[in-house]
Amino acid sequence: MAWVIGVDVGGTFTDFYAFDDASGTVHLHKIPSTPANPADAVLDGISQLCRTKGIRAVDIARLSHGTTVGTNTLIQHRGGKVALVTTEGFRDLIEIGRQIRPRMFDFQADHPIPLVPRERRFEAGERMTADGKALRALDAAGVQGVVDRVAAAGADACAVCLIFAFLNPAHERLIAAALAKALPSLYISISSEVQPEFREYERLSTTVLNAYLQPVMARYLGDIEAGMRTLSPGAAIGINQSSGGLMSVERARRFPIRTALSGPAAGAVGAIHMARLSGIPDVISLDMGGTSADVALIRDYQAGTTFDRRIEGYPARLPSVDINAVGAGGGSIAWFDKDGLIKVGPMSAGAVPGPACYGKGGTSPTVTDANLVLGRLSPRGLLGGGMPMDEKASRAAIEPLAERLGFAVERTAHGIIGIVVANMVRAIRAVSVERGHDPRRFALLPFGGAGPLHATDVARSLGIPKMLVPLAPGILCAQGLIVSDLRESFVRTARTRLAESEAASIGTLVDDLRREAAIWFDAERIPPSERTARIVLDMRYVGQNFELAVPIEDAEALPDTESLKQRFFAEHERSYGFHNPEDPIEIINFRLIAFGRLPRPETRPEPASKRAAPKANHRRPVWFAADRPVETPVFERGRLEPGVALVGPAVIEQLDATTLLFPGDKLTVDPVRNLILEVTI
Repeated sequence: MAWVIGVDVGGTFTDFYAFDDASGTVHLHKIPSTPANPADAVLDGISQLCRTKGIRAVDIARLSHGTTVGTNTLIQHRGGKVALVTTEGFRDLIEIGRQIRPRMFDFQADHPIPLVPRERRFEAGERMTADGKALRALDAAGVQGVVDRVAAAGADACAVCLIFAFLNPAHERLIAAALAKALPSLYISISSEVQPEFREYERLSTTVLNAYLQPVMARYLGDIEAGMRTLSPGAAIGINQSSGGLMSVERARRFPIRTALSGPAAGAVGAIHMARLSGIPDVISLDMGGTSADVALIRDYQAGTTFDRRIEGYPARLPSVDINAVGAGGGSIAWFDKDGLIKVGPMSAGAVPGPACYGKGGTSPTVTDANLVLGRLSPRGLLGGGMPMDEKASRAAIEPLAERLGFAVERTAHGIIGIVVANMVRAIRAVSVERGHDPRRFALLPFGGAGPLHATDVARSLGIPKMLVPLAPGILCAQGLIVSDLRESFVRTARTRLAESEAASIGTLVDDLRREAAIWFDAERIPPSERTARIVLDMRYVGQNFELAVPIEDAEALPDTESLKQRFFAEHERSYGFHNPEDPIEIINFRLIAFGRLPRPETRPEPASKRAAPKANHRRPVWFAADRPVETPVFERGRLEPGVALVGPAVIEQLDATTLLFPGDKLTVDPVRNLILEVTI
């Protein structure tokens, strides 16, 4: 037997999805997160899973892990003490940036404080030109001067970002080697390795972020490795990336910035997997957890990829799944703003102290408290009754808001739900309507512990008539880690005209990337039969400011220049509604994305059951609207077999989530046990 375990650390819960690739057995587990040290929940949860499910720890073959440590470090500003080495004259680039305001119409908004203060920024006497030649060579005295100043600064980590190093990294490598020799405990990030692309400010910012995270992530990954050596010495560990693929622990130590959005990316991968099983290619995923809601638009089983993101206000240039996040989760706190209106989020009660109903000291009214008051959540509590909740505490938390509004507690709770739903609707509109996509043509795929509980309200607000609720919605991010492959991206910036005369140069650049990928495949011991790759060319019209990513699925056969033009025209038409076949085109970045396929569970469809829908476990009053409750049957999700159909109202409960079926809505269970809901618009 060989077990593969996916672990996703959320703000409130840490989720586990265990799969035995010999028998196909699956086990789910969920425990409260430990914000002080997230590794504690990971290791404790694996131990509990082994103990309660009879798994031998020595049989664990792989641990796939999605982590929020990087993001939380940036939120809390608890990273390393970073020094920065730049080309002479570029010391203040980190503050100058693009000279644009963070929010166009907010004159009070400031840029985030630079992660490297000016006294820890040092200049190197060197200069590369735009063609990668050394206009001013870096001599030994200059290198030693940089090393001495970094040493005197007492930094934990050092970011090195020299101008045009993405074309010629020689000077960066000289400085890195000297720093490593003189200061062996110093963490070093050089831009030509972190993200070797043009656009100086974004490359600098990304390299600084990487250095800032290195000391924290190294400690965290060290805790995970040490714990797993004790539990299961033979288990391989894969860390999820923001792009949706796994990487080794060693690469995660070198490039921790790639993990900044790893949890939401795993959710998108899991959503694509479940959509494919149910045969629904176009979905909008809604991952609502304890602190936030993450949405992604998926077309033809593909989520978009973006390269420019801001993480806590800091620009980061790295490939990541195109996800829009909003502070709307089960722990989101309801509060009165200065204008006298109720707001919900982005502040969250998190795991500690948590919502008032958790009984851990929380007193603020949250979305979870509102759901409990409205009967949408079971009074038995979460985790199948393993985590009891106190309805009286929820009422006590909401009562001050109700008194100020002059409403009943239930009406106030319903208003809290309405506000958090509106926040999620805005997030979905940002990835659909505002980009020219009609959300009514997509199915809504809610997951996370709170997603299926609020999905119908979201769907109705957007006019979405169909929903797909996966088999284990609260564990889907962990499941997404199980079905993720190893992934690595290689990029080369080389401004090249898209013309027949440049065909040989284009082919040479792509061949260079293929050779880099082959070295990585060999280092990761990926068998040739499990290797795949995809080429992506960042292209634009000459004179344009930004590029469009044009994917080429078959990395072994690069199309001719005329075919590449037609692909660019189609992408430009899709993105902007027009294209000009006469204007010259150029390629800016050449990318190769390499995948190493890993074993994954195979879900076989089941025939429709001839049994009738099971009888409800019990009934309870549920407030679907603000005026009155409806006596509603409650079903156990595990008893709903393929082919079963229900008409709302109904509450479907399971270990990791609760699904709400509104009056008049229809539900059927498909052959892979996903729930298909037809929403009355």
